[in-house]
Amino acid sequence: MTLLKESYLFHLLLLVQAAYQDSGLHRLAVWLGAWCNAQIDESTLLRPLCREGAVARAWPDSCVCHLLSWLVNLPGRLLRRFYLLLEGTFETSLFSRLAFRLGDETAFAEGWLILLLWVIPYEFWNNAYTLMAFVLLLLLLHTGAMGRGDRHLDVERIGFFPMLFFGAVLLGVVFSFTRNASVRFLIYHVSAALCVLVTVSALRTAEELKRLAAGASGCVALSSLYAIFQRLSGLEVNESYVDLDLNADMPSRVMSFFDNPNTFAEVLLLLMPLTLALILCSKHVFSKLAASAAFVLGGTAMGMTYCRAAWIGFACVMVVMIFLWRPKLMPVFIVLCCLAVPFLPASIWNRVLTIFDSSDSSTSSRFSLFKAGLDVIVRHPLSGAGLGTAAVQRYVKLLNLYHARTPFVHSHNIYLQVWAELGILGFTGFVGSILWGIKRAAHTVRHCADGAARIITCAACAALCGAMVCGLADYLWNYPRVMCIFWFVFAMALGGVKLCGEQG
Repeated sequence: MTLLKESYLFHLLLLVQAAYQDSGLHRLAVWLGAWCNAQIDESTLLRPLCREGAVARAWPDSCVCHLLSWLVNLPGRLLRRFYLLLEGTFETSLFSRLAFRLGDETAFAEGWLILLLWVIPYEFWNNAYTLMAFVLLLLLLHTGAMGRGDRHLDVERIGFFPMLFFGAVLLGVVFSFTRNASVRFLIYHVSAALCVLVTVSALRTAEELKRLAAGASGCVALSSLYAIFQRLSGLEVNESYVDLDLNADMPSRVMSFFDNPNTFAEVLLLLMPLTLALILCSKHVFSKLAASAAFVLGGTAMGMTYCRAAWIGFACVMVVMIFLWRPKLMPVFIVLCCLAVPFLPASIWNRVLTIFDSSDSSTSSRFSLFKAGLDVIVRHPLSGAGLGTAAVQRYVKLLNLYHARTPFVHSHNIYLQVWAELGILGFTGFVGSILWGIKRAAHTVRHCADGAARIITCAACAALCGAMVCGLADYLWNYPRVMCIFWFVFAMALGGVKLCGEQG
């Protein structure tokens, strides 16, 4: 560290920073940031979009919220009463004290569990692992509530719209065209719901939030290393993933521990912002270097996936992240992006140019998929075809709504797919949940002191924005493991809001 501080490059960077601080560009950036904030706070048009809606505000005090909170916390209260009856026995037991201690460290356990879960190779993966992991974490939380009376599950902080969405998921099973298959998908959604409930409830300090971000960063590092190894070992080009007529110079698309390069890119899209946040908020040099290495590896692997939707989504992530964290750096970021364009590899630049090329088979095939999803929505706008891709596939096949050469798997658009599965109620719950989470996070980071919780909340909010942009051209939940990661990031945003509010 001493050598770094004494180096010529370090002194040059200090000179550049000092020159920028005294420059007109810096003053202009500060003025623009203040002007944008004033427009958001005072705008008649933007104020209703930025503030929390009446339904969301009323949720914590509603009878439904109190009932759900009472039900999910009932096991913890019963365990607490049992503990008080036999307090002397429990306090003299080594195993009981150890269990209570583990219950207090649920967030620490979750950080390791998500790292272990999300680097299991696809051929060894079972979606039951996620359910078992979060049931275990829920039991740890209840154990902590048993030993300490100040622990509870934060149903009220999760909000109205996620509860509405989960209610639509249950109805999606009831009204499904393939009820047996929908029950299987219900298990995936239950795992995701437990992920949100456990994550938001377990977080108590900014250090615990950083531990979860560290688990996500570990996943980015390990999966990216394996992806780079795939490329170096000579992974063959899969013609089903790319139109070779337009991308003849493009090498193989890496997929790491996942079954599809798009899936791997979506995992990186969701988790890399948390890695970036860890770089910015870590206090130790080793932590910063480790997170920086993970971010560089993730960026390299993201390029090797050649997933255009994820690239656009990640560009959105960076814009939102900088705007929320340090708005005055936006001009510098734009200049750096423009300077970086000439240095892009030819294969990546050519891949970018095919985004709006209708002759690209990957692009043109999406229109038939979009149309099939829309046809399902038109016929069943209220209830949808049923929970899960299998229900939509069966309905599309039954009514002969799809006529392209490639098989229909899903609508390749998260909004169309959710509506086609769950109807208008599920669509409203899904879009409302994400918009509410983004609004809550953005409002909180604009009105709280700087710190680790604020930076990670910015990153989680940016990741959600990027995922929603990516979801315009792909269905991120086609793999249940990615669905759980999506809701984990959503929970990180809500957990960050919770901690920022407590600090403020």
